[in-house]
Amino acid sequence: MEIERIFEIVEEENIRFIRLQFTDINGSLKNVEIPVNDLKRAFEKGIMFDGSSIEGFVRINESDMYLRPDPSTFAILPWTLEGQKSARLICDIYRPNGEPFEGDPRYRLKLVMEEASGLGFVPHAGPEVEFFLLPKKNGKVSYEFLDEGGYFDLLPVDIAEHLRSEVAVMIEEMGIDVEATHHEVAPSQHEVDFRYADALNSADAVQTVKLVIKTLAIKNNLHATFMPKPFFGVNGSGMHVHLSLLSKDGSSNGFYDEKTGDISENMRYFVGGVLKHARAITAVTNPTVNSYKRLVPGYEAPVNVAWSLGNRSALIRVPMARGMGTRLEYRAPDPSCNPYLAFAVLVAAGLDGVKNKIQPPEPVEKNIYSMNEEEREGLGITTLPKTLEEALIEAEKDPLIKEVLGDHIYEKFMELKWKEWKSYSIYVTEWERKKYENV
Repeated sequence: MEIERIFEIVEEENIRFIRLQFTDINGSLKNVEIPVNDLKRAFEKGIMFDGSSIEGFVRINESDMYLRPDPSTFAILPWTLEGQKSARLICDIYRPNGEPFEGDPRYRLKLVMEEASGLGFVPHAGPEVEFFLLPKKNGKVSYEFLDEGGYFDLLPVDIAEHLRSEVAVMIEEMGIDVEATHHEVAPSQHEVDFRYADALNSADAVQTVKLVIKTLAIKNNLHATFMPKPFFGVNGSGMHVHLSLLSKDGSSNGFYDEKTGDISENMRYFVGGVLKHARAITAVTNPTVNSYKRLVPGYEAPVNVAWSLGNRSALIRVPMARGMGTRLEYRAPDPSCNPYLAFAVLVAAGLDGVKNKIQPPEPVEKNIYSMNEEEREGLGITTLPKTLEEALIEAEKDPLIKEVLGDHIYEKFMELKWKEWKSYSIYVTEWERKKYENV
């Protein structure tokens, strides 16, 4: 959107405040609210904020940072506070000397997009965001189901079904095309899918969709959680990501070979690169202790490092659509990840395959879940890390992770995640108390 048009809309809609949004290393959405009178200054010079107060950004002696809004992300927030309208702009972060801040997750994804552009491609991503809606009692979250529905179930129009419809309407109002919303496999679990876009716009959309869902949940006295595995014994929440490489003008799909009518060599190389780095990038696509409670056999979780043409038991699935719809589905990520960093490592891994012509093994079309260990080993199928600790060790061994994240985010990310793992390792759980109380 042109900046001049933004000022016209602000006046026409009587917008009073602008929320300048950005994302920290952990993937949490942050914002600085400014009166509309400061919008011109925001576009021209940026708005200063204290970077030392944001987890993983900078030290207190280098705290001055600037938010520069991206005009293409302007959207009116579809709710009001005390009758006042607000709009949002997603921002890039800069240092006082005018250079991009190397610790900005959005900037790291932009660098990978530039690398792809140098190869003649624009990476596109289509995430599927899953989440649980939970009740509140006395203002606190209650970990119990709101319903007993299953996949695609048409339930009576209860509060959760109504909320999901509201979510679809509101994110459409914010400029995001909704493809589908539906009940997921587990009770109280839901999914929102939105239209394919370039990877940067898709990462922005993930943050917007999560904000809308959380806001509407609060307004309905519910709690929306993107925790990967809030309940034992049912499926966890994933964020499957569909990926493709389109030409710069959007007229062709680099994953499709028009001569053969099938997947291209570049797609095979891309798959080869992702499989090569799969165990290491899991630290970024599945970044919490809880992530690995989802990545276990028995709940349709993609723990097997293999690829297939349609087979959902593999980590990478290639749907049957061809032409412009040719794509791969990477099934491991979960919605606790930072979407900018997750998309960055995924695309970078695939581009490594394209640049170095990494051939993947043959696709596996048998149900891997039903194979025994010997059968999997015979096909060269490994598994994803089983814990955050194992994933961090894999990430430390793979130079691609540090290259993509950059020194600043890599060091801060690893520091935060090792701290998280060590804290979890010494925490005494209710399970342990029940298991060992009579020892």
